Amino acid sequence: MAENIVAGIINNIGTHGDEEAVRFKHNHSTEWHSYSWAEFSNLVKLASKALLALDVKHQENIAIFSQNKVEWSIADLGIMGLGAVCVPIYATNTSEQARYILDEAQIRFVFVGDQEQYDKALELYADSASTIEKIIVFEKSVTIKNEASIYFYDFLNLGKNIEDGTLEVRSGTVMPGDLATIIYTSGTTGEPKGVMLTHENFDEIFKIHDMRLHVSRQDHSLSFLPLSHVFERCWSLYVFHKGIKNTYLNDPKKILETLGEEQPTLMCSVPRLYQKAYHTILAKAEVGSAIKRALFRKAIQTGRQRANLMREGRPVPATLTWKYGFFDALIFKKIRKAFGGKLRMMPCAGAPLSAEITEFFHAVGMPLLIGYGLTETTATVTVFPETGFKFGTVGVPMPGLDVRIGEDDEILVKGKTIMKGYYKKPQETAKVFQDGWFKTGDAGTIDEDGHLTITDRIKDLMKTSGGKYVAPQQIESILTNDNFIENAILIGDDKPYISALLVPNIEALKEYALSLNIKYQNIEDLLKKSHIREFYEQKLEQLQSSLASFEKVKKFRLLSHDFSMHLGELTPTLKIRRQTIIKHFKSLIDEMYTFRPGQNKSGV
Repeated sequence: MAENIVAGIINNIGTHGDEEAVRFKHNHSTEWHSYSWAEFSNLVKLASKALLALDVKHQENIAIFSQNKVEWSIADLGIMGLGAVCVPIYATNTSEQARYILDEAQIRFVFVGDQEQYDKALELYADSASTIEKIIVFEKSVTIKNEASIYFYDFLNLGKNIEDGTLEVRSGTVMPGDLATIIYTSGTTGEPKGVMLTHENFDEIFKIHDMRLHVSRQDHSLSFLPLSHVFERCWSLYVFHKGIKNTYLNDPKKILETLGEEQPTLMCSVPRLYQKAYHTILAKAEVGSAIKRALFRKAIQTGRQRANLMREGRPVPATLTWKYGFFDALIFKKIRKAFGGKLRMMPCAGAPLSAEITEFFHAVGMPLLIGYGLTETTATVTVFPETGFKFGTVGVPMPGLDVRIGEDDEILVKGKTIMKGYYKKPQETAKVFQDGWFKTGDAGTIDEDGHLTITDRIKDLMKTSGGKYVAPQQIESILTNDNFIENAILIGDDKPYISALLVPNIEALKEYALSLNIKYQNIEDLLKKSHIREFYEQKLEQLQSSLASFEKVKKFRLLSHDFSMHLGELTPTLKIRRQTIIKHFKSLIDEMYTFRPGQNKSGV
């Protein structure tokens, strides 16, 4: 066992020398920069030494409040390698959200990204009750405003007189059970909780990923999900553990541009990226000629046949191989090229993704690796096996992890990757453990082959006033599978029927309006048109045809804009915060339960 995971990582990459380790851009720059493994390792050591110079104590909490940057990982590894505890804060968090974490964790030193995070940290520093002593700024373009602030690369110089031996002695005091990080859950409900993960947790997750995943130093990974989230954090640490080059993207809006420039082979993502891409691809295919549409449908059919044979571990007939090669050259390569052209492993988790979309990407040669995990489990619990996986499931348990279904169909997990507990919340910790099993809060089923299917968050399950239970996530997934529905949230707890707030795919809707020569002044005006309302009523009837009557959306409202992360309606990984949205749209929701004679489904 590597008692100190950072020491283990540094040892692993010690022989890589001048090979490129990380690639990155500075804010507002178009030029790529890089560090070799030797340079990267040295910067990590300098970060640890600088913290030693600041008299950072063993197991002291240190915060990182920033978007993705190479400096994020340097600071992270420097903190953990010293035996201190890294406490990430989402770059998008408000001052009050950051204050909660900084106060509870008693933070003296906080690393920040750009001007926005710096100004928030400075505001909190000025508070008389604040424990902040120093703000370390990653981005040189930030205007520093007081003596407590220092630029990151100036900070590194603080440790230049610390001997390597001094650092080695301190690093050697780290034990497997010591905390490596406290990750505050973004939380779809309630107050955030600090999840305590140890060096042993990370060491174990590395080992079981080694057993399941086939990656090598020839691979190239792209990091664009927030490093503050356990999914990207664990993946990036695993990438370093394997000595794989990692590229940092600090602006997720530039994902397609960066994929084209960097052409990574590995990338973890959340379903939203693939949902949007799927709808865009299908929409473009539908505007082609009849021959092109027929070719596209035949191509996908062929791709699915091949993907399913490969999934089952069966040989692909020569005729099917030839047909696939034809469609690959004609269609599939173009789709893959939009994602850089070289992606071969695409871990995907964080929210439901339909079997239809998953199978589509496998058909075009982009094998999504669907998985399931939580912050409390150091990310991965289950993942698709190499063969024999089943679309619509989230795979089978990782080696060394036990998964079973408990009361109320709750998914229970046991293993060495389970958290130490919630920081300063012993009662909350006790609530989520039962006879050594961690209670995930998710409902699910396990089939005879051990494949896990997620039903819903138990707290999200709705009970109508008629006593019927409804799992909203499954129905929301059905609705958002349609190209014309960007997002959806169901309401119905203690209500006589199910209603929904629907976010239309505005671009698709504009094209539809154009095809029918519908005139409108703005999006709000378009959504009021009777033809548009009727169009969505028909959509709902089609999409809900297989649902029980009590599960079907009876009334809905169309929103002119998507839910907002800044307003707290979405988590940083784009999951909906149901109760926040219900609170924000209370008056609109109340309208759907106020009867007016002659009213239709859209409430008009």
